[in-house]
Amino acid sequence: MTTATPGMRDHIAAQSVIEELLRTQQSLPPRSRLARFSGRSPLAADSVAWYLGALGEIEVGKTLGRLPPEWRVFHALPIGKAGADIDHLVLGPGGIFTINTKHHRGKKIWINDKGFLVSGRRHPYIRNSEFEAGRVTKLLRKRVPQLAPARSVLALVSPGPITVKKKPAEVSVMDAINLRRWLLKQPVALAEAELLELSAIIDAPATWSPVLVVATPDLLAQFTELDAVVRIARLQRVLGKLLGIATAAALGVFVVLPLYNAWVVGFIDNL
Repeated sequence: MTTATPGMRDHIAAQSVIEELLRTQQSLPPRSRLARFSGRSPLAADSVAWYLGALGEIEVGKTLGRLPPEWRVFHALPIGKAGADIDHLVLGPGGIFTINTKHHRGKKIWINDKGFLVSGRRHPYIRNSEFEAGRVTKLLRKRVPQLAPARSVLALVSPGPITVKKKPAEVSVMDAINLRRWLLKQPVALAEAELLELSAIIDAPATWSPVLVVATPDLLAQFTELDAVVRIARLQRVLGKLLGIATAAALGVFVVLPLYNAWVVGFIDNL
C-alpha cells in the first residue's frame, strides 16, 4: 500500500494564522468561573486580530472550495524569510491568482490606485498584494520561464461600504462573495497540460520557503473548539445585556411606578 507524499495541497485555509492564534492563546490563564459565567471573551487582546483573520481566510477558503475540479486551490504557502505566507493561491484555466484576504466586518473601505483605508486608517494592502503576486511569479518562472505573471486579488470579507476612487492597476479588489464568479469569468489562459505541470510545482514543498514552525496537530479541531467558546461567550454577553434591560424595566414597573403613584396620591390629598 502506498501513501501520498505530503504536499502544499495539504495545508488548510488559515493554517498559519490559526497556528499563531493558538500560540498566543497558550500563555493565557484559564478563565475563572465568574468570567465564564459573565461571558468574558476567552481571547487574549493580542489574539483578536489573529482570530478575525482566521475567520476571514476560512470563509474565502470555503468559497474557493466550490470552484470546478479543473481549478486547483492552495492555502498558506510560506514565502519570504519572516514567516509571511500567501493566504490562497488559485490555479485554473484563467491563470494563476494570489489572493490576499482581509476581514473588516462592517468597516468603511476607501480605495485608490495605491492607497487602502479602513475607517480612515491607511493599510499597505495594495502594495503587499502586488509584492505577493510578483514573488510567486518569480518563483514559478524558475521552472517555467515563459509563464505569464500571477495576478493579485484582494478579497474583502463582510466589508461595509466600499468607495473606489481609482482602481489599482495590478490588484483586483472585491467583496469575497463575488470572488468565485469573478474567477470563472476570466478568459482561458492555461491549457490542461500547463495546469498539471504548474500544479505539481506549486504542490512541491521545495518550491516555497521553509516552514519556520512545527505544524500543530489537530489544528482545525482546536480552532473549531476555540471558535465555539468565543461564540458562546458573545451570546452570554448579549443575553446579560438583555437581562439587565429587562431587570431595569421590571424595577420600573414594580418599584418606581408604585412609589410614583403613592407620591401622586399624596400630592392630591394635600391639595
